[in-house]
Amino acid sequence: MSQITLYLDDATQALVEQAALANGVSKSRWVADIIRKYAAHEWPQDCLALAGRFADFPLREDMPVAQPADAPRIGF
Repeated sequence: MSQITLYLDDATQALVEQAALANGVSKSRWVADIIRKYAAHEWPQDCLALAGRFADFPLREDMPVAQPADAPRIGF
């Protein structure tokens, strides 16, 4: 198992300690769980379950052919 060092300000450190205590896990476990949750490359299942649930949501195919012009862009 690898290790990392995190530099946290006092307020953030307190938040980590409180959250870990509230969840009944070590600070290391809590941070690892958060990383797994937010660094995942997949959509959460509860989000995927919403696909197709909105019958009145307009689809791209249902939109009018003539779309309004896009705003002018500034070149770099």
